[in-house]
Formats: sequence, structure tokens, C-alpha cells
Amino acid sequence: MAIIKLSVTERRRASAFITCLVLALCAWIVVTLSNSYNYSVKEILTFKNAPLKRAFHSLQSDTVNVTVKGSGWQMLLSRINEQNHIIKVDLSKLDSEAYVVLSAQLAEINSEKALDNQITAITPDTLYFDFTNRSVRRVPVQLVKSVKYRQQYTQSGDVIIKPAYVTISGPSNRIDKIKYWRTDSLSLKNIGENVSTQINLEASAEGNISIYPKTVQVNIPVDEFTEKTLELPVKLVGNVDFFNVKVFPQKVKVTFTTSLNRYTDIDEEFFEAQADLNLWRVYGYNTLPVKVTRLPAYCKIVNVEPRNIDFIVKK
Repeated sequence: MAIIKLSVTERRRASAFITCLVLALCAWIVVTLSNSYNYSVKEILTFKNAPLKRAFHSLQSDTVNVTVKGSGWQMLLSRINEQNHIIKVDLSKLDSEAYVVLSAQLAEINSEKALDNQITAITPDTLYFDFTNRSVRRVPVQLVKSVKYRQQYTQSGDVIIKPAYVTISGPSNRIDKIKYWRTDSLSLKNIGENVSTQINLEASAEGNISIYPKTVQVNIPVDEFTEKTLELPVKLVGNVDFFNVKVFPQKVKVTFTTSLNRYTDIDEEFFEAQADLNLWRVYGYNTLPVKVTRLPAYCKIVNVEPRNIDFIVKK
């Protein structure tokens, strides 16, 4: 196979030709993309100035096809700028009508868009809405949390949520079924001190239900816990008035966990230990198990010694 060797002059001519060809192609692309075009994109509808006395439900998708007039550069970059993919629709006319014409709001919509990225048409042009009676009520906030504590630390008191209630409004048939409103998930790890944070409420899945406020303050008391042991008298229950019963022992040792801040304050008055005589009378038990039926909040029983007590029934 013959190898064609180009002279230095021929190589320079070929290089100049390719360079000119590339420059011409780039110039053509720049000129072409600088021209104005009408192109179609999908944009998401958001609503403002919703009617206060009418609950509404959109009868069409929240995504519309939009014809935009812009340069070729805007057409290429239309997928990058997310802000240009949102259309704010004014619903103030829903106080007296059941539909909104988008073409009548084009000037207002375009005022919030880039000047070189203007909307010329929206499909569908008319949005229709369904209306029901509007209801307003207050419901408690339910905290959704996943908290992992450091060793020997845990929650030491009730969670405080401010405000504890939020106001929701929307169609009566939906609002009347809502018993509480959840927060976004609060996920924490390796916690060894009090938690104080602001958290968003869960967003409504329906556009015709509104929530106020949209955030709450959450405070979780956290403390280091340790073990403490007390001797508690055993209270006999279960028709004991009909029998003369004596139990052995009369007290049991209860070991439990408590926060260091409350260690010295917690005594026998906060607890109650019981044994049920009906277990002997009905089921024939020879010993009675002891149960701690009352204890302070956030304390946990570690051990009861003994777990069963003996008894004598005198006739």
C-alpha cells in the first residue's frame, strides 16, 4: 500500500482549510443560536391569592405545556434553570367564578420571568376548579422522630412542641377526618444534651388544604440516667376483704433507671407494687407475682427482687 506524503506547503494548506471550516461552523452555530425561536417546555403551576371563603380542587394536572419565545441559547438551557419552570397563577377570581383563564394573566406571569424568556401561550389555557364547603379547625401536632442517644442518656421528660396545635383549612369532608398533623421526620444520632430545633410540618398532598403555621419549635429534654433501688411495700388486691392474708416478704426491692437531675427527689411515694390474690383464688397459684403498677414517667424498671412472694391465708 502506497503512502502519500504531503509536503510542508500542502500540510499548511490542509491545516488552514480545517481551521477555517471549524471557525465557520462555530460562527454558524453562534448565529443560529442567537436567533429567536418558539419552543415548548413543561412548567409547574403554583397558586397565589387563593379564595378565603371557598375550598377548591383543581380538575386538571398541575403541569402545563408552555410555548416560550427565546433565543436558541435559552432553548438549550431551558432544562437547567428550575425557577423558569414555575408559573404563579392568581386565583383571586375564584371568589366569583369557577375557572381561571391563563392567557389573561400572561403579562403578570411574564413579569416574573426573564425578559428574554417570555411565554407566548399556555396549554390548557383555562383551568377549571371544583368547590366544596370550606372548614377551619385546630388539630394537634404529632412529632415524627427517630432519636438515638449516647450511652446512658435518653429522653427525661415530655416533648414540648410550640405551637402544640396548628390551624388547617380546606374542604369540610377532608378537614373533618384529620385528627392531627405530622411534622417532617426529625432524625438525630449520638444525642447527649437537650434538643431545641425548628422543624417543618409535613406538606399537604392536596393543593386545597392549607396549614398555619408551617413550622414548629421542638424541645426534647435529655439527661444522663443511672440506677436506683428502693424498698416498696406490696399492696394486696383482688377481694382481699373476704380473707385474712399475710404475705412474705412484705416489701420488695425495686431497681429502676432515673435521670440524675431527679435522683434525690424520687422516693417510695412515686411507686406502687401489687400482688393479685385472685391468681390464687381463681387459678390456684402457690406464689403471687409482684407487679409495679405505678412509677414516675421516664423511669424504667430494671429488676424486682423477689419477683414472687409467698402468702398464708388464715381461716
